[in-house]
Amino acid sequence: MNEKITGAKITKSPVLAAVLSIIFPGAGALYNGDFLRGIVFIIIFAGLVTLQTRPHVQPFAGLLLAGFYFFQIFDSIHQARMINLAQAGEGTKKEVAVAEPKGSIFWGILMIALGIIFLLANFEIILYENIFDYWPVVIIVIGLKLILDAFHRYR
Repeated sequence: MNEKITGAKITKSPVLAAVLSIIFPGAGALYNGDFLRGIVFIIIFAGLVTLQTRPHVQPFAGLLLAGFYFFQIFDSIHQARMINLAQAGEGTKKEVAVAEPKGSIFWGILMIALGIIFLLANFEIILYENIFDYWPVVIIVIGLKLILDAFHRYR
């Protein structure tokens, strides 16, 4: 990896974050340690690609896809820089809070569930067409998770 260790601090490479985002949207956020953002970016990208198959939304969805693709590249660069500033002690309190990686067991469970669903589709127990009809359920589950997290923060 292209991470530099300075004392006990690890800095992130903005260039590597950008390259990973170019290769696979969301990978730059995952590299930066922001797993929630990375998963959400992957889901948004998959949804926008799926919209490309619908003829009545194609021009608008194409513009959204292009805009999102470039946004997530610049966002991964910005996040890597904020992480580096926070590690150096030069970032503001808000920037440091944004740069700190956060995680949850929820995302592991969600990935396992999605893996099981796709495995069942590979064995033709369920059909891929049915899976893609229900992809918005993933967004609903993520929204519920975010609401529950907000309630736990303010308790």
